[in-house]
Amino acid sequence: MEYRRFGKTEKEISVITLGGMRFKQAWNEPRNVVDKETQDHCTQMVDLALKNGINHFETAYGYMKSEHAFGKTLHDELKLDRSSYYLMTKGREYSADDMRRLVEQQLKNLKTDYFDFYGWHGLNSREIFNNACKSNGAVEELLKMKEEGIIKHVGFSTHASVDVIEDAILTDYFEFVNLHYYYFNQTNQRAVDLAKEKDLGVFIISPNDKGGQLYKAPQKVKNAIPHSTPIQWNARFCLNTPGIHTLSFGMTEEAHFNEMKGIFDFTQETLEQDQKTKQVLDDMENDDPYAKYKGTELRDHSGELNIEWLLRWRKLWKCYDMLDFAKYRYKELKTPNDWVPGVYATAENISKIDFSKVSDSIPLKEMLLELHDALYVNPDQKRFDPKTLKLNLGEQ
Repeated sequence: MEYRRFGKTEKEISVITLGGMRFKQAWNEPRNVVDKETQDHCTQMVDLALKNGINHFETAYGYMKSEHAFGKTLHDELKLDRSSYYLMTKGREYSADDMRRLVEQQLKNLKTDYFDFYGWHGLNSREIFNNACKSNGAVEELLKMKEEGIIKHVGFSTHASVDVIEDAILTDYFEFVNLHYYYFNQTNQRAVDLAKEKDLGVFIISPNDKGGQLYKAPQKVKNAIPHSTPIQWNARFCLNTPGIHTLSFGMTEEAHFNEMKGIFDFTQETLEQDQKTKQVLDDMENDDPYAKYKGTELRDHSGELNIEWLLRWRKLWKCYDMLDFAKYRYKELKTPNDWVPGVYATAENISKIDFSKVSDSIPLKEMLLELHDALYVNPDQKRFDPKTLKLNLGEQ
């Protein structure tokens, strides 16, 4: 295992964090009743993590039973010295009083008297950022609890646009940030760079799942990485990015830890092979004539459509055969939420785009209609066959 200084927190944490989102049956109600299967699974994963050098565990109030399971495992079952590991949890409230009450409940859940790292959970939009960071609000209350020693370091997690993330970093309220950054989604590069400049710890959320469901990567991607698994290669890509300190792995079985060990092959031969793989993957972007178009000029001019996310999923489908992953992400638009913001690319929603801002060389309407046909899964219709769907450019 490798350890890195987690920015200005000065804590030396493992570059792989055990994420606590995926324990068996952990999402079932009620949250405070942890059955034997869930508890045993948590204890097994924590034990394996410790044996493999992991010293950082991450959870959240929003992960249902996770905090309770971790609390019992760390305190009661493994009886670990509290100074032998680092613990991160997260929570979301807006008023100072509600924030304090939640933190006090989480201390009980996790059977500890302090948190090494506490993140405001889901600073996902400008409105949420302004509300959480308002005067005498939730973030200021977290900073008070830091002064009291209940929280050692305050940070935030985010699914927001890069400009919101940058503004949150620039408040100087925070000592770490949890964000998305992987080979297949480098949108937050500017935020990673700014965090490095401001000496924040940088924690990468879900590199193996939200980073492209790399545990079931398509053959085209696997063929580009003959010397490693996609998970191992992407992890090295992230860890070789300046400013990144730790990656969250939601490991659920011993085989995942065995695969993790293969990340730490930093020989010259492997690094050279990694670079060759990156070039091969970079070149795949040329497999579609519109893959480099990001639609940034349509911010605030496309109704509720999240054009940049839609076009990124389209690129992953067209260039990397990541259709299943694109469907997986697209279906999350079915319920309005700030974690995956946007709406389906239906004809009605597409009609709200200001196409005067789009170059005539980009058949955006047809691209989005095709994308919806490909990614939307209606149980009453036949499954989509990508071989039979072609982009009609006749109307451009």
